[in-house]
Amino acid sequence: MKIGMNMHLWSTNVSEEHFADIEKLKDIGYDGIEIFLAEPDRANYENIGSFLKSIDLEVNGCLGLGPDQDPISTDASIRQAGLDKIKEAIDNMHAAGGRNICGPFHSAFATFSRDEPQGDEYKRSAEVLHAAAEHAAQAGITLTPEALNRFECYLVNTMAQLKKLVDLADHPNLRGMFDPHHANIEEKSFASAIDTIGPVMTHVHISENDRGTPGAGHIPWDEVFSSIAKTGYDGWYTIEAFSRDDLGFANAINVWREFNPRMDICRDGYAFTKAMIEKHKN
Repeated sequence: MKIGMNMHLWSTNVSEEHFADIEKLKDIGYDGIEIFLAEPDRANYENIGSFLKSIDLEVNGCLGLGPDQDPISTDASIRQAGLDKIKEAIDNMHAAGGRNICGPFHSAFATFSRDEPQGDEYKRSAEVLHAAAEHAAQAGITLTPEALNRFECYLVNTMAQLKKLVDLADHPNLRGMFDPHHANIEEKSFASAIDTIGPVMTHVHISENDRGTPGAGHIPWDEVFSSIAKTGYDGWYTIEAFSRDDLGFANAINVWREFNPRMDICRDGYAFTKAMIEKHKN
């Protein structure tokens, strides 16, 4: 099992200016980082990958899509744009040396129909995700779409909905992930939610209820970690916490204040996550 840090705490566009901070994460004990894959600059991803390899860190990716790239759109050209963006992210993740891409790329972020999710929308999303997974398989990459809370998404809010979508997509390179921040809003039981997604769970975010330091809020972490351990999961535990350093991203996800000092989140979050893994390992 490995512990990672999502670089959203700094920026959605990681580059050489963040290398010194990444070295600090290495010193703390992190095994890798998670980077946003929205930018198309292949050379930058290659540079990031080379740097991480030089300091023995790994990399994963995350991705979201806008309304002009919506996989559930009735417009085939918009669905194709979404598929093209996911394929671009796969190619860039491969260039950086990563093996996993997570995020809510099953549908457009914060784009609502003002209706409940429809069967045809799941079908269209599954078709796009299956095609994307075919491309990912060629690069040795696994796609792990993410359920978001009701204020950011309407297609996939729960682990039951995510499992349904993964089953519909029906591809070994398309799995699922768990994030307790969203589950804290949408699920009736953390243990039941994790049991539901467990058979296809290949990525986990460690994210507190307020997006601050893991362990400093009210997420029932003992239940989360013990339930994950029962599934036999042995993958990444990637801390996802936010700041207002990247104003465009912060405003898009409604982050209006600083939750904790950045390096406190990194140090305390790592120590907490490592201790909880050890406490609940089988």
